[in-house]
Amino acid sequence: MSIPPPPGPQGPWPPGQYPQPQQYPQGPHPQPQYPGGAWGQPYMAYPRQPPVSGLAVAAFVLGVLCFVPGVGLVLGLIALGRIRRRGERGKGFAVAGSVLSCVGLALWAASLTTGAAGDFWDGFREAARGEGTAYALEEGQCFTTPSGSLQGVTYDVERVPCQEEHDGEVFASFDLPGGAFPGDEDLTRTADERCYTLQDTYAMDRWALPADVDVYYLTPTAESWRTGDREITCLFGNTDERGTLTGSLRNDGTGLDPDQHTYLVAEGFLNRAMDGIPAAEAVEDDLAGYRFWAGRVAEALTQETSTLRGHGWSAGAEEPVAGLVRDLEAAREEWVLASEATDADTYYEHLDKAYGLIESDTTVTARKALALDATPPVYEEEGGGGGESPGKEV
Repeated sequence: MSIPPPPGPQGPWPPGQYPQPQQYPQGPHPQPQYPGGAWGQPYMAYPRQPPVSGLAVAAFVLGVLCFVPGVGLVLGLIALGRIRRRGERGKGFAVAGSVLSCVGLALWAASLTTGAAGDFWDGFREAARGEGTAYALEEGQCFTTPSGSLQGVTYDVERVPCQEEHDGEVFASFDLPGGAFPGDEDLTRTADERCYTLQDTYAMDRWALPADVDVYYLTPTAESWRTGDREITCLFGNTDERGTLTGSLRNDGTGLDPDQHTYLVAEGFLNRAMDGIPAAEAVEDDLAGYRFWAGRVAEALTQETSTLRGHGWSAGAEEPVAGLVRDLEAAREEWVLASEATDADTYYEHLDKAYGLIESDTTVTARKALALDATPPVYEEEGGGGGESPGKEV
């Protein structure tokens, strides 16, 4: 392999015509200056620029995004300190990130006082209302959970037709007021009170509910509460944690005739009052609470009998309903006496008579005349409150 000659005139040259060496100016020659110093001194590399502070960049990014402004502010302040100590670059990033984070914190504070956090949650929930999330559930929809249970915490659900096997059926939902997270116990208590009341708007006839069906609910968690989640979803589920339901339980009056609808509206007054049974296991443990409850039941019976008396019944239902009204009015008197009892024994005496009149055959006779379910449901014994309420967090 040949190497091409260097450019310029090539030799050999004629005698006396050799190229003359390069002439340099005479006199003292200045020493060339190198970064390492003059000749004879150790050579040093060119100095590098100091690195940009990663914390400063992170603070700037978080400040721009306003996602976690508190973190952006802290990182910016730390970055400024490190830049001073280590001589790093990025002071502009750190300052800008700190300022933007302060602005973000101010906006977050303003959002909490103006309800913007709730608006944010509404937007998030709307975005989350896709197939497969607990937030997507609406009244009348049925679903299954990955675990097959309505206890614990869940986010993922699978919506299925109510005609198929399912874990829960949504019958209502409501929003809680803002403020600090009330705690799991308060949420459970509120869900218990409201959901048991709201079930009558979806399934008016409690006698038609299967014996293995109970009320459950989906409640916010402490984490979702901080983002504005205030919704409690009420649903029906099987009393057996591993049990399922089949078919819809909706019975909201659209398929009822006027007689049936009026009867169930009247009966709803008593049902909701009975739901308020005290949590104490026995009357002796809370006589005052049970007396108050008896008074509420007496008031509900007044509303029920007044509604039944004020309706014009069809010929086949008029007499059976009239017989029921007489028993309910007698039961009301016993509940009044129970509310005035000064000791537990007296209370139990009137309570037994009151229950006997409420659960008399006249109720079954009236229901048969109205073509309603005539199989009495099994109610929890009095004083049976205080057990763990069913519920699930999302």
